[in-house]
Amino acid sequence: MPERIDFPALIAGHTVVIEMINSGDAGLPVLTQLLRVAQPALGATGMAFVEFGPTGGRVIAATGAAEWALGRPLAIDDPDTVCLLAGPRVRQVRVGDLSGKLASELAGSGLRRMVVSRAEIGGHTVGSLHALYPGDDEPGPEQQGVIAYLASCVGHMYGDQSGLPVHGDGPVVAALADGLAVVDRDGHVRLWNPAAAQVTGRTVEQALNHPLPFPLPPSGQVRDHRMPDGRWLRITSGELPGPGTLRVVTFRDITDQQRRDHDRELFVAVTSHELRTPVTVIKGYADTLTDHWESLTDVDRRQAARVIGQRANELARLVDRLLSSAAEVGPGDDPPTPFDLGEALRCAVVDLPAELRRRLVLRLPSDLPKALGHRPSLATVLTELTTNAGKYSAPDSPIEITASGDGQLVAFRVSDQGIGIRPEHVERAFDRFWQGESGDRRGYPGAGLGLYLVRRIVEQQNGWVSLRPRTGGGTVAEVRLPRG
Repeated sequence: MPERIDFPALIAGHTVVIEMINSGDAGLPVLTQLLRVAQPALGATGMAFVEFGPTGGRVIAATGAAEWALGRPLAIDDPDTVCLLAGPRVRQVRVGDLSGKLASELAGSGLRRMVVSRAEIGGHTVGSLHALYPGDDEPGPEQQGVIAYLASCVGHMYGDQSGLPVHGDGPVVAALADGLAVVDRDGHVRLWNPAAAQVTGRTVEQALNHPLPFPLPPSGQVRDHRMPDGRWLRITSGELPGPGTLRVVTFRDITDQQRRDHDRELFVAVTSHELRTPVTVIKGYADTLTDHWESLTDVDRRQAARVIGQRANELARLVDRLLSSAAEVGPGDDPPTPFDLGEALRCAVVDLPAELRRRLVLRLPSDLPKALGHRPSLATVLTELTTNAGKYSAPDSPIEITASGDGQLVAFRVSDQGIGIRPEHVERAFDRFWQGESGDRRGYPGAGLGLYLVRRIVEQQNGWVSLRPRTGGGTVAEVRLPRG
């Protein structure tokens, strides 16, 4: 650990981050760049940021020796999570003093100390920033001060809704109780309850004697209004009885409902688009066989039957995905058991489509440790990851499957040499029905369900999955499971 922080490098790097924000960048790219700037200046081996929501946390940005943890979830009742959300806002922590799964994984990676600071907005914790070190030397007060400052910068990004939060509904956008306001005939606020302050972000002092931060619907009517930060409010108003001309206004956050409505519309659009092609082809070849059987050669008939079979298989896979996305997938009540990950991967490869199998390059070590999980579900995970890799890369380019293990985890990676993935999409790619393109002119087919199912399956086995750009072009999908 360096005796002093490289402040000139930190300031120069922070200037680059600010210029990114001024140029319109937001969210994960800015957050990751901030970590890349801070790591060498602080002399840290790795940096990480954990985003917290009502149901737990997830590592959404990581650099250096902590990059392996990208995408790792933290349960709300995990001892490490409880520790991070309690105590002083900024402090140094010995990894050995923690008792959760994350601590053992950090120790297994040679990381022994960390400086951690919570990122907060108005008393709400939105995440925690970590600088990780390998040795037993204690970080000095300068490191703690810089980490606290950087965590405040991240909190400011959340307050501005600069592409954050990344996963789930964080405290900044969580639906709260109904807001209540009373406005006079000029539209100025006369009463503003605490829930109104929580829903809109405007304190009582900021709201009183000022206009409402949203349009006032006519008395007795309901209006859905989108706020500048992207949230949706459902607003109602009515005349307040009495001699005055006061209006009472109630409003609540309906962002989740709008999202569900959007998902439903997207489901109809995606399924109709994806079902149309195989159904059209099957019908076309079936009509040809029916109407022209006698004039077709045996070769033509076999080819038509082969195409019908291929398209029917595609249709069956799509239906399976749709049904799985609406139901619980994974091991269910079966307890996790140790299994040979290398053998399971080799067996799963055999069942892949021929056009994928010929592109695969397996590099699996003979001494790969056993994994702890549900072996039958691995075939689904590998099928989705390799299908995704094949879809976004050239037909003649290789798809590499590698694996490794350490004292705590066993991992395998599916790497392609395709178009790659943008940093701001590495988390959104796991959302149900999300696709990088939209409309009928999409260059890449798919329903946007494969990666969503993969994450559900893997996390039900106490593992996690992440995406990252591949050095030299392409994408790396990595699955980590507990060691058996």
